[in-house]
Amino acid sequence: MKRLGSVTRACAFAAFVAVIGMSAANLMIYYGYEKYTFDSISELHPTYCAILLGTSKWLKGGKRNLYYQYRIIAAVELYKSGLCKKIVVSGDNSTVHYNEPITMQRDLIKMGVKKSDVICDYAGFRTLDSILRFREIFGQKQGIVVSQKFHNTRAVYIGRAHGIELYGYNAQDVSLHYGFKTRLREFFSKFVCVLDVEILHTSPKFLGEKITI
Repeated sequence: MKRLGSVTRACAFAAFVAVIGMSAANLMIYYGYEKYTFDSISELHPTYCAILLGTSKWLKGGKRNLYYQYRIIAAVELYKSGLCKKIVVSGDNSTVHYNEPITMQRDLIKMGVKKSDVICDYAGFRTLDSILRFREIFGQKQGIVVSQKFHNTRAVYIGRAHGIELYGYNAQDVSLHYGFKTRLREFFSKFVCVLDVEILHTSPKFLGEKITI
């Protein structure tokens, strides 16, 4: 029984340390990098290329994903304001039936963005992959990332840790009730992100030949 009690206490302590570590990672990224993200388009400076981070257009059950919808609107606003000339759409293309970049490209074109100004990155499986490929594959050392603020802070952290002068344009967010599961995942994602950047020095899953845009 004493041994069982010791194991229980050890597990509880490990869980406590893990929660503290994850909380510290979240606070560090948010409060350290939210100053580089902006809700108003008037606060941004022009850049050659923006990067739109992908997500699924549809939710289970066939409902439209508001995260996706608001990101598309924000990217179009950025482009039509003249604050970027090109948009890299980066997302998951893991199966023949699921292609985030092509879906984003088609919707941007429908809303008035020139096809020649939308470049697909088919290997943006993770935010880290998308941001590092923005530099390594597409040659961009400066840019504006488009997503919701909670996501942009993580993307900007990754970019600036790797020498990219990255800013965020915050798409409209959703209600806490609507996005609870996403926010919960983000709590863990920020912790993993810090491990990837600071300790593991993780590289993108795929690189490849450079693409001039």
